[in-house]
Order: sequence, then C-alpha cells, then structure tokens
Amino acid sequence: MAPQRDWYTTDYYKTLGVPESATDKELRRAYRKLAKESHPDSHPGSEERFKAVSAAYEVLGDPEKRKEYDEVRRLGPLSNLGGFGGSGGSDGGNSNFRIDDLSDIFGGLFGRAGRSNTGRSAPRSGPRRGHDLEAELHLSFQEAVDGAVTTVNVASGTRCSTCNGSGSRPGKAPVTCPRCNGLGVLNDNQGMFSLSSPCPDCQGRGTRIVDPCPACKGTGLEQRQRQVKVRIPAGVEDGQRIRVKGRGAPGANNGPAGDLFVVVHVAPHQLFGRKGRNLTITVPITYPEAALGGAITVPSLTEPVTLKIPAGTRQGRTFRVKGRGITSGPSTGDLLVTVDVVVPSHLTEDQRHAVEALAKTLGSSPRHHLGV
Repeated sequence: MAPQRDWYTTDYYKTLGVPESATDKELRRAYRKLAKESHPDSHPGSEERFKAVSAAYEVLGDPEKRKEYDEVRRLGPLSNLGGFGGSGGSDGGNSNFRIDDLSDIFGGLFGRAGRSNTGRSAPRSGPRRGHDLEAELHLSFQEAVDGAVTTVNVASGTRCSTCNGSGSRPGKAPVTCPRCNGLGVLNDNQGMFSLSSPCPDCQGRGTRIVDPCPACKGTGLEQRQRQVKVRIPAGVEDGQRIRVKGRGAPGANNGPAGDLFVVVHVAPHQLFGRKGRNLTITVPITYPEAALGGAITVPSLTEPVTLKIPAGTRQGRTFRVKGRGITSGPSTGDLLVTVDVVVPSHLTEDQRHAVEALAKTLGSSPRHHLGV
C-alpha cells in the first residue's frame, strides 16, 4: 500500500508506548491495554485517544504495513527525490526532478494540495474511509468451543437516515463553494513554491450546505446504538480479535465504512482448562489406583472416555487422549488428563493398621540417598 501522510508526522510506537524493537506480542498487549483504557463506551470523551491507538495498531499490528512504515520513517518524506541534479545528472541524481514535485511533497506532508505547472489545484477531500471500531463480546466456554452467531452493541456515528449522509435537507443539494469555486483548496503563491490549503469556508469539500438536514444538523451522521451481527468461529480463544469488514464508523463524504474488531472474552469452565486446541482437566485418583493401576472414567466435552492408569503412576502425571480436544479450523486438539493422587486425611482404625502393615513391607526409606 502507499504510505499515508500521517506516517511522516506520527510516531505510532510512541502512541502505543512501546520501543521500535517491540515484538508482535508486546504490540498486541500494549494495544489491548490502551484500547480498554480509552474505549468510548467505558470512558466518555476519549474517542480521539481511542482512534489514535487503533490507527497506530492498524499499521504496527500488520507485519507488511509495519515494514513499510519503518522504511518510510527511516528515509523521511524527501527520500524519493534522489539528488537535485541538473540536466547533466550525476550518480544518484534525478535529472527529471521539478520544483512542482517538491511542492507536491510539501503539500502532502502538511495536509495541503499541490499545484501543478498548469496552475490547477486538485481538492484532497473526496470520500474518506471511516475509522475502525472495537467492541467486546463475552462468551461461555462452550460457546467459544462450538462457535456462535450473535450480536454486539456498537455506539458510533452512523450515516444519517434522513439525508442518507449528504448533510442537506432532503430534496436540497449542496451548492458549489463560491470562495474556492468547487476546488476545495485555496492557492497561495510563495515565489518558487505554490502551496495550497483547504478552503476554510467548505473545509475542503468544494461544496457548502445551505439548508442543513434537521436530523443531523448538516453533519451527515447521527449518533445511535446499533447491533452488529457477528459470526464467531469454532475454537476461538480468549482475547482473540474478530474482524467484521465494513461495520465500523461510516466514512466521510459518503466514503466506505471502517471495520469493526470484536475482542472475545471467554468465561472459564468449571472442569476444563485450555492450552491452544488442547483441553485440560485434573482428575483425582486413589492411592490404590495409583499403586495398582486400573481403568478410570474421565469426562470430555462430548461423552466420557475410559483412561487406563498404569501401576505405579505418580502424582501429577499427565495422560493424552487423542482427538478429544477443541476443533479449530481443520485440526482437533487432545484431552490432557493430569492425575491428582488423593491422600486421605482421616483413617479408620482398620485403615490405619492396613497402612502401617504396608509401610513395614515397603522396606527402606525413599530418602536414604539424601544422607540424613
């Protein structure tokens, strides 16, 4: 993708509070923390901060965009000029360089439109893509395993239903701005440079709204809660971000909407834990079962399974039951069963005699190698 003008002027690493050497995991952790601290739903008035954090992670969270961004920041906005060589040129020089090329670069850097050698200016305020939004979704453990189709509530500006985003009263159309003649920019001749700035009367749109829509007051947007349908894939993990394309904030000047990112929070299960696609469970067994071995029944997410415990099993040993874990995409994990040998805290008289008799038959202490 082409570098954005913000790449030259905004330090996204500073926005996220991480060094330039930060790993993907460190970037993700910093973004989640800042997004939670500045989310407009929880912290009214923090919309701009949330947008800045989201914009920074949109670039740095994508390896290809991050690579481009780092290169642009390293070279700077004038990196593509080569030398200021004349017609003769030299090594590294650019004999085709023109002054209006430099004007275009400065115009892009400072948010102004460039002026060509024909004297015509091009407005820079066409349709603009809307901001990405973020919402949180809480799922039960089973819903995360099976996948779900649900809705999330999103509070944001949406395209005005009365004027369809035009900002003008229905039946009325915006008029051409008389100050800039519809160009959206005003030229300022500065000798060898010809700089352009957005027209202050129409804010660079090239048109003015003379009869604003009564519903949105001419903004083209109305604030309201809306429900967005989200399809959660089976096997989603806690903290995973699901992208819903085109369901973010609407774009300006009828531009395309941004995307919605849904952060999934998965509730813990009363029996099972999770390690990636593997399901984990701790199962208590008696001392005789550990010493003598035997078959035990273990629950799974579908139906109970039989697990063979070998004689002499030690406390904390983990057994693997193939294919009884979580299905995510084409793969299914395993069920990891960790045994917990239960030592009784209260013994009857007969039980005590039995244990004492066993102790006598076991012979020497297992600690003799310690030398104490």
